[in-house]
Parts: sequence; C-alpha cells; structure tokens
Amino acid sequence: MESRNPAFRGNAFGRQAGGHGIPRPQQSHDMYNAPSYAPPAPPSTRPMTMDDVVVRSFLTLATLLVTAALSWKLVPADKALPVLAVAVVAQLGIWAFITFGRKANAPLVLAFAAVYGVLIGVVSHTYNDLYHGVVLQAVVGTALAFGATLAVYALRIVRVTPKFTRFVIAAGLGLVGLMVLNLLVQFVGPDSGIGIRDPSNPLAYVFSVAAILIGCFFLLLDFDSIEQGVRSGAPEKFAWYCAFGLVLSLVWIYLEMLRLLSYFYGGRD
Repeated sequence: MESRNPAFRGNAFGRQAGGHGIPRPQQSHDMYNAPSYAPPAPPSTRPMTMDDVVVRSFLTLATLLVTAALSWKLVPADKALPVLAVAVVAQLGIWAFITFGRKANAPLVLAFAAVYGVLIGVVSHTYNDLYHGVVLQAVVGTALAFGATLAVYALRIVRVTPKFTRFVIAAGLGLVGLMVLNLLVQFVGPDSGIGIRDPSNPLAYVFSVAAILIGCFFLLLDFDSIEQGVRSGAPEKFAWYCAFGLVLSLVWIYLEMLRLLSYFYGGRD
C-alpha cells in the first residue's frame, strides 16, 4: 500500500525501485559514500595587483602626512612631550598587533599611519625649531633614498636572497638593540650614553649612516615582498601588509636622515 506520508514520498528512500520503498543497490552505495556534510565553499578573493599596493601605500602615506601636518600646526610646544609619549605608546601597540597578530587591514593600517603621523609631526616641528630648514632637507633626502633604492632593485644591482634577508633583519635588530642600550645608559650614566647619539662623537655619524643604509635595505625587502606577492597571486588584503612595511621603512629613513642632518647644523653653531 502506498504511504500517505508526504515525507516518506519525498524521502530519498521512498518509491525508487519499481514503486517499492527500497533503493536500488547503486543508489544505496552512492548515499553511503556521500559526505554527511559539505561545508560551503569559501568566498573567492581577487589576487593582489601592483595597483592595489600603489593605491594602499598612497592612502597610508597620505594619512600619515595629514596627521603630521595637523600635529605640527595644532600641538603647542609645551604640550609636545605628553602628546609624543601618548603617540609612541599607541603606535607601538598598533604596530605589535599588526606584526604579531598578523592582521593588516584598512582600519588598522590607517590608524597606525594616523598615530605615527602625530609622532612624526611633533618630532619634525621640534627639530625644525632648533635647526630651521632641516625637515625639508630630510624629506628631500628620504625621497632621493627611496628613488635610488627602487632603481637599485629594478636594475637588480642588489639581489634579495635568503642570506641577504637574514643579514638585514639581524642588522636591524642590532641597531634597535644599540638604541635601547644607549637609552638605558643615559638613564643610569652619562647623558651621552654610549656615544651613538652624541653629535660630538664621530660614532654618531657612522651610526646614522648605517641606520639609513639598513632602512634602504628594508626597502629592498619590501620591494621583493611586493613583487613576489603579485607573482604568486597573494590575496588582495596582502597589499595592506605591503603598504604597512613601506611606510615603516620610509619613516625609519626619514628620522635617521633628520638626525644626521641635525648633526651638521649643530656643528655650525
């Protein structure tokens, strides 16, 4: 007798073999081997292009420049130190979240650029008050360093190899370690620290030149990362990581260029 249960009539086991509610052997085999659950396919992501990197790098750098200009104009000299302290803490926090959390997206990277811009604006204004014109020279020097590094990479004068990458990372960590050591010595010992930031010590000039060169080497790593990402079809969101790295390298070069040029200004007095 035919079942009056509509659920049974619609069931995969209902009314298959000649009107009987018994599936054929092949159908039983197929249903047994079928997965119990098929997860939905992940949404497709567009691969990163060079235009993505250019646009996101421009947005990141523009955000930094806007907040730097605003902090230059709006932060008074007597409030510079507390604003600088807050900006340093916030910038380090966002940097650590992006770097160690491996999360780079538009809000995070642009927030980092905005906070970093406040820091750059306050520092630049302070230097320009002491050495008028040094900021413009540092900007020009940074642009020239960027152009020269890009040319070196494009012409393959320096090739980015795993050995070169390890050297650059180790050198960068070494420079940061020396900066931290210098600060610690300044707190507990002489104001000159270990001499790497003392204009009267030739070691300071050598250290700043080395820091600028390491910053250019990091730019080479950034260029290689961008090229490899585009070539391998990295997801579009990777462009934000590329923009983040480029801004870090450029600001590193700018700050060291600013400090190096200030040594020559100090020598004129």
